[in-house]
Amino acid sequence: MKSRLIASIVLGTAVVLGTTGCNMLAPQATTYEYDPGDGVSAHTGSIKVLNAFVVSEDGKNGNLVVAFSNEDPEAPATVNIEFGENGKGGQATVRVPAGELVSLGGDEEAPLLLKGINSKPGTLLPMYFQSGDGEGELTMVPVLDGTLSYYKDLVP
Repeated sequence: MKSRLIASIVLGTAVVLGTTGCNMLAPQATTYEYDPGDGVSAHTGSIKVLNAFVVSEDGKNGNLVVAFSNEDPEAPATVNIEFGENGKGGQATVRVPAGELVSLGGDEEAPLLLKGINSKPGTLLPMYFQSGDGEGELTMVPVLDGTLSYYKDLVP
């Protein structure tokens, strides 16, 4: 009787460890950061650049759709944006209040028109984001068109 009890405990422990043991060895996929939308993200200084993409019909001018999150609860920040090869396409500046989120280019947000992007839909536009004393980040931002219904109204 005693040996059956011990065998049952050993068998039960083996089943539990065998079916859940991989969670102890494999990293959790939910802990990895990734871009869930069509855009890309970056980080510079206290600013997080979230889901950035450009919508353009002709590849000459584009609407930058992006959200900037200022992680500093006390100081406002300015985001400097350069686009095109070596920043030769143009520049823009966005002010982000302390601890707030600023969205641009969406259905209800103010558009940020980029003139002279020279990137056709389906390509990537080099874009450099820099804020404060933080190191800037060069990001390859996707250029999309209005083919999909939810981007149709975002075309400049």
